[in-house]
Amino acid sequence: MLLFTANMDLAGDEAYYWDWGRRPDWGYFSKPPMIGWLMGLVGWLTGNAEWGIRLAPLIFGTATLAVLFALARRLFGAATAFLAALLILLTPANTGLNLFFTIDAPLLLCWSLALLLFWFALDKPTCLWRWAALALTIGLGTLSKQMMLAFPGLMIAFVLTSKPDRHLLRNVPFWASMLIGTAFITPVLWWNTQHEWITLEHTKHHFETKSLSFSKWLSRTLEFPAVQALVYSPITYAALLVVLFYSVKHWSRMDRRAHYLIRFSAPALLGFFSLSLRQKINPNWPAVFYVPAFILLAAWFTGQLPFVARPFWKTWSLRVGATIVALAHLVLLIVFFTDLKGHKKLNEMRGWAETGIQAGQFLDRVPRPENTFVLATGYRYDAAQLAFTMPQHPRTYRWERSGRVLSQYEVWPGPEERIGDDALIFKNGNAEPRPLFAPLTQRFEKIESLGRVEVKLGEGNTRIFDVFLGHKLLSWEKPGTPKPKALSTEH
Repeated sequence: MLLFTANMDLAGDEAYYWDWGRRPDWGYFSKPPMIGWLMGLVGWLTGNAEWGIRLAPLIFGTATLAVLFALARRLFGAATAFLAALLILLTPANTGLNLFFTIDAPLLLCWSLALLLFWFALDKPTCLWRWAALALTIGLGTLSKQMMLAFPGLMIAFVLTSKPDRHLLRNVPFWASMLIGTAFITPVLWWNTQHEWITLEHTKHHFETKSLSFSKWLSRTLEFPAVQALVYSPITYAALLVVLFYSVKHWSRMDRRAHYLIRFSAPALLGFFSLSLRQKINPNWPAVFYVPAFILLAAWFTGQLPFVARPFWKTWSLRVGATIVALAHLVLLIVFFTDLKGHKKLNEMRGWAETGIQAGQFLDRVPRPENTFVLATGYRYDAAQLAFTMPQHPRTYRWERSGRVLSQYEVWPGPEERIGDDALIFKNGNAEPRPLFAPLTQRFEKIESLGRVEVKLGEGNTRIFDVFLGHKLLSWEKPGTPKPKALSTEH
């Protein structure tokens, strides 16, 4: 992990969320506000240092493991808790969770903590503080990712189907904890009403389907379990499926502790398998539902369940998991000390520090620094990375050629608030310099070419931005608004 962070800059999403953090709000283009708030807090505490963003997911990942250890120990004892934590630690998914500061880090912590607090509340339903803590955790999780809204539904399903806990249907704190927790989504909904329900519109795209041939449908469907096996380590993933299958099969012999874990994992995972038959599933979507499954798996390995696990499963889950983690570190050594470090995917996270330094030098030389804004013409990551890596940390705008709202940069006020100002424009370049797009140049009094940002990324790979100075912005149409007829036929 240290080798990776020493050789790589922030991922595009991390820089993007960092830019959100500079403008705290109740919602953003594609996500609830928590990741933006956390990025803002980390930036404030560390002076927008990259090491702060790198440290944050490690803290969240460690806290999540600690909470899961506490839950497993409460349910099955210290030996099972240690094994559950070790099994999770030896997965590629955990490595990614601790490397990249995205929405999954706070979500998994809140989900794991909610599982622990709900079990505490079940043990002592008269304790109002336990229900209050659960309500707060559900609320914070809801502000992290919409998936947290599934937790109250699973709470109700558990109480309905668990005879010892059915009395909670008449328990006011039980209902209050769910209502208060889910009420945290209210300001997010209000924000969306002010922004044409942009988050909902974005989310809908994840569930769009298209007609496929049988071979392509089969390939897409098989991709889901294959990727899950890779993310959670192949033997461990197979063991998770086996223990869930046998747990359901031996349902009547399982105790309340096992029932608790099964209800918070098996139905949802089955739902995702079913959903994969009709559409593509992102690998991280079902992550929270594997959390209780790992504890159940550890309980099986330690003889806490009524059916016996063969030594093969425990031995090879740990062996294969440890081997994959070791290989991951070995691969990093090979990649970063050979020409493989110039691979396209790795290049997307390399060289941004130098890119920002060169870009910042252009900003230092503009004739009207107080009346000059930074404009990127490419993908949202370009705007975000420039904002983070330029020493001035400028407010960065983005030009979306399609005129559609495709990122947070189109949600925020754009250059329409900078009419009359100059723009330092960065355009993704090729080997040969190319002029700016005509629809963009017509919005300025004149365009002046300033030069190029060129950063060598490896053998034969260079990041290039052509740099222009747009003198006096004349007009700007906010994406999503009708265009004047004079511009409607531009190409």
